[in-house]
Amino acid sequence: MNWEVEAPNVVTEARFRELVESGYSAEILCQESAHKKGPSYYGIWIMRAVSDEGVEKLLVTARTRTTHNDIKIREFKTITGVVSYLVGIGFSHADVPLEEGQRTTHKLAGLNEGNSD
Repeated sequence: MNWEVEAPNVVTEARFRELVESGYSAEILCQESAHKKGPSYYGIWIMRAVSDEGVEKLLVTARTRTTHNDIKIREFKTITGVVSYLVGIGFSHADVPLEEGQRTTHKLAGLNEGNSD
């Protein structure tokens, strides 16, 4: 499947990492405000890779036979999940929005000084 033709505004985790490494910003959007349950904070966050020109690519899960090749937005349900994903890409810190509608952006160090807005 050619994702650029069939779903040009979405990317899988591997492509998301490539885009961020090539200079795109990682944008975290809070879809559901964070709330504390036990020792953790829960909510819903999604991510986009955004170019300097404003091209946006939404992070989705990989297509599988069990999902009938449906595209599903990659949702993070804990702050720990968001932070772990960012660290896995190569970020040395994370600024996670806590209220619905808020967003933060990150750029990898060395690509552009000032990792977060």
